[in-house]
Amino acid sequence: MSDHEHATIERGLATHAVLVVALIGAAMCPARADDVQALPTVEVTGNYNNGVGTSDAASQGSVNAKLIENRPTLRPGEILEFVPGLIVSQHSGDGKANQYYLRGFNLDHGTDFATFVDGMPINMRTHAHGQGYTDLNFLIPELVSRIDYRKGTYYADEGDFASAGAAHLSLVNALDRGIASVTGGEHGYVRGLISNSNAFGSGTLLYAVDAGYNNGPWNNPEHSRRTSGVLRYSQGQPGNGFSITAMGYDAKWTSTDQIPLRAVDSGLIDRFGSIDPTDGGKTSRYSLSLDGGKSNDFGLFKANAYAVASRLNLYNDFTYALDDPINGDQFEQSETRKMYGFAISQSFFNRLGAVDMENTIGLQTRYDKLDPIALYHDVTRQRLDTTRVDRVKEASAGLYFENKIKWTDWFRSIAGGRYDAYHFDVASNLDANSGKVSDHITSPKLSLIFGPWARTEFFANYGQGFHSNDARGVTSTVSPADGSSIERAVPLVKTRGEEVGARTEIVPGLQSSLALWRLALASELVFSGDAGDTQISRASRRQGIEFNNHYIATPWLLFDLDLALSRSHYTQDDPIGNYIPGSIEKVASFGVSVIDRGPWFGHFQLRYFGPRPLIEDNTVRSQSTTLASVRVGYNLSKNLKISLDVFNLFDRKASDIDYYYTSRLPGEPAAGVNDIHFHPVEPRTARVSLVARF
Repeated sequence: MSDHEHATIERGLATHAVLVVALIGAAMCPARADDVQALPTVEVTGNYNNGVGTSDAASQGSVNAKLIENRPTLRPGEILEFVPGLIVSQHSGDGKANQYYLRGFNLDHGTDFATFVDGMPINMRTHAHGQGYTDLNFLIPELVSRIDYRKGTYYADEGDFASAGAAHLSLVNALDRGIASVTGGEHGYVRGLISNSNAFGSGTLLYAVDAGYNNGPWNNPEHSRRTSGVLRYSQGQPGNGFSITAMGYDAKWTSTDQIPLRAVDSGLIDRFGSIDPTDGGKTSRYSLSLDGGKSNDFGLFKANAYAVASRLNLYNDFTYALDDPINGDQFEQSETRKMYGFAISQSFFNRLGAVDMENTIGLQTRYDKLDPIALYHDVTRQRLDTTRVDRVKEASAGLYFENKIKWTDWFRSIAGGRYDAYHFDVASNLDANSGKVSDHITSPKLSLIFGPWARTEFFANYGQGFHSNDARGVTSTVSPADGSSIERAVPLVKTRGEEVGARTEIVPGLQSSLALWRLALASELVFSGDAGDTQISRASRRQGIEFNNHYIATPWLLFDLDLALSRSHYTQDDPIGNYIPGSIEKVASFGVSVIDRGPWFGHFQLRYFGPRPLIEDNTVRSQSTTLASVRVGYNLSKNLKISLDVFNLFDRKASDIDYYYTSRLPGEPAAGVNDIHFHPVEPRTARVSLVARF
C-alpha cells in the first residue's frame, strides 16, 4: 500500500473521529440499556464460535470449551495452538515459556502476541529472558472455558504486545461435577488433578490442585516437577457478576536445550543428548485477580485488577566454550518481580436517530517492579561473575475510546484509538546504564463491516499499535559484556496493520473465513537477555493470507482445517540480505473431533509448519515439521472415562525449533563454528488418563 493510500486512510480516520467527538454528547445523555435493540443470539454447536455476526474482523473468533476438552495437549502452553495459524513449540525444558509462531513471526516467547487470563496480562515486560515472556505453565487446561482470539492492530482495547494478535482466556466459575483425574505415560510422566466447585454464601467457590512430574525422552532426565493451585470465588453471570481468583505455581526442571547439528552428525551425542547437563531452572508465580462487569443505566461497566509475584532462575548454555573455553558459557538469568494493575471501562448504549450506537471509554494501568533482575556467568549453576544487575520500575497507563455504529442492516463501523504513556526507571550496577525515560504513543483504529448477504459478510480493518522495549535497553549506553558504546533503544515501537476479509456460512454446517493482511514494524529492535544488551535490527513488513474452515458434519462429527501463508522481509536493504531469520511462512492444521459417539469420543490433529530462513540471505533454512496426535476415549460409566493420547503418532524425526549461530565445542577453533542448532520434537509418546466425575 502506497504512502498516498495510507494518507487517505488516515484522513478517513480523522473524519470519522470528528463524527465520534460530535456524538459524545449524545453518548453522555444515554438511553437505558434495555431501550437498545439487541442483536439476535447466535447458537453455536461447533468447536469454534466463528459464525456470521460474531466478530469485527475475518481473523477474529472464539474457541469453545468442548474442543479444549477433547484435543490432547503435550504441555499446558499448547492451549494457544487452538488459535488458528499459531504454532507452539519448545527449545528447552518444560518449565520454560514456550516458543510461539504466528503471522510471519518467530514471536520468541511472546513478543507481539498478547495473552490474558480473565483480564490479567501474562506477557512479562523487561523480562530476564525475553521481552513479552509468556509462561502459561501455571495454567490448568481443564479450567479454561473459552479462548477469544484477535489478530492485528485493529482493536482499541488491545495495547502492548498485541500487534500480531491477542488471546483472552476465560476460566470457569463453576463445574457441573467435580474432577479427579490421574494420567500416566512414558518417560516417567505422571499427573494428578482434583477440582470441584460448591455453593458458598451467595456465590460459588471453586478449587483445583494440579501436580505433575516428567523426565521426557532426554538422555539427561528432565526431573520436571510442577504444582499449580486455583481458588476462585464468583457471583452472578458473565458480564453481570464478578470473580476473585487466587493462583499459585511452582516448578523446577533440568533442560536439554537446542544442540548443534554437527555434534549429532559426528556421533558426539544423539538427538536427545545435551552438551551442558546442568541447564534448567526454577520458577514460581502467585497471583490474586478480580474480574467483573455490571449493567447500569448507561450500559455496561467492566473492571479487573491483579497483583502478581513471580521469581525465575534460568540456566542456559547455547555457545558452550566460545566465550570461556575453561569454565564454559553457561549463564543465569534471574529476576524477582511484583506486578500490579487494573483496567476499567464503561460502555454507553445509545441510539442516534434510528440507528444503534455504542461508545466505550476505558483506562488500563500497570506497574512492574523488578528487584533485582540480573545476568550472571555460571558454571554448573554456580555464579562466577556478574554481567549486570538492575533494579527496574516500569509504569504505564493507556486510555482508549471506541465508537460502534450500526448504520444500516448491512453496514456498521467501529472507530477509535488509544493513547499510551510509559515511564522507565532503571538503577544499574553500571552507572552509565542507569536512567529515567518517559515516552508516549497514539494508535488510531478503524473497522468497516459489510453484510450479511447470503449469510456472508465482509471486513476492512486498519489500525496502528505498538510494543514496548525492555527498560534496560531504553536506558543503557554501554555494553555490559565488553564496555563498548551502544545505542539506546526506542522505548515504544510503532506497528501498522491492514486487513480485508470475508466470513461465510453459505454452505450449511460450514463456517469459513478468508483474511488478507499486512503488518509493518518500525523496528525489530529487542533487548537480548542472553547477552545483557540491545540488538538493533531494521524496519520490517509482513503480509499473508489465512483460510479457516470449521464444519459440523453431524452433531457428533466435527472437522477443522486452517491454512496460513505469510511472507516477511526487512524494508531497508542490506548486503547481508533482507529475510527475517526464523520468520514462519506456511502453517496448516487439520482436526477431526468425535463427540460422544455412544460411549466413544476422540480427536485427531495434524499440524504442519514449513521451512524458515535462518539467516538474512536465506542460504540456510530450517526443515519443515509435520506432527500428528490422537486421542481415543471411552466412557466407562456416567461418571468415569478413560482415554489414550498419542503424540507424534507417526514418530517423525523433526525439529521443534532451529537456529543458526556460532558455537564452540571442545577441540574446535577459538572462533567457533557456524551451525544449525535444533531442539528435536519428542518421539512418539503415549499417555493414559482416568477421569472420574463426582
